[in-house]
Amino acid sequence: MSGTELKTEVFAVSEAGESAAARGDTSKKRCIFEQYVQPCLAELFGTCLFVFVGCASVIGNPGAGAVIQPAVAHGLALGVLIVVLGPISGGHFNPVVSLSVYLCGGMGLPLLLPYVLAQMCGGMAGAGLTKAMFPSDVFANSLGGAFSVVGKDQVQTTVAEATMTLFLTTVVCMGAVNKQTRSPGVPLCIGLTVTANIFAGGMLSGACMNPARAFGPAVAANHWSHHWVYWVGPTCGALLTVSFVRLLLGDKKTRVVLK
Repeated sequence: MSGTELKTEVFAVSEAGESAAARGDTSKKRCIFEQYVQPCLAELFGTCLFVFVGCASVIGNPGAGAVIQPAVAHGLALGVLIVVLGPISGGHFNPVVSLSVYLCGGMGLPLLLPYVLAQMCGGMAGAGLTKAMFPSDVFANSLGGAFSVVGKDQVQTTVAEATMTLFLTTVVCMGAVNKQTRSPGVPLCIGLTVTANIFAGGMLSGACMNPARAFGPAVAANHWSHHWVYWVGPTCGALLTVSFVRLLLGDKKTRVVLK
């Protein structure tokens, strides 16, 4: 027997000597961590970075009516984060995206509330980092990247948020959840969708589409004017997406009628 063969045999014997109970306990802990803890940490970390980049792009772009920098920054940041963290958590970074993915059958109920809480905490952390980075007067002049209704008609703004979120969540659910239309290029598509929506509706509502992106800066800047719009609009848009996918656009497994 050669020295190499002996070494291999010794390692094999050592592993076999471990108790089955110890191996099972370690495997169970690893399974719980990877299924529940790690995805929530990825959502918190990813949302923090996304909100940080988003707020910083708004604060560093003080020109009235300028949307190019925020649009490109939000879209690029989201696409990159989905590629990097998506294999761990799905790369939601948005409570209404998590809601629509759950209702379309793309995730389990036990993760929904933890995801939303992680995303809200991540939004506050990202906005806090932005506040710590910029001078206080610059931060205050831009409301820390917080959203505000441009026009006086809050109904129009809510409809705009619902429509843009409908577009975003449709791309997510059809590109990442629905098996018939699932695409490996969905991170790029989602990033481009966010960019296009900001170009389209940034002048009206800021094109939030994400309650965590609205909540974090609102806490950091203590700016709550018409904040409800950025919860009601995106939630309605996500629910519309779920209705379309579940009733009309989804594959046989996803649809609840006309199977």
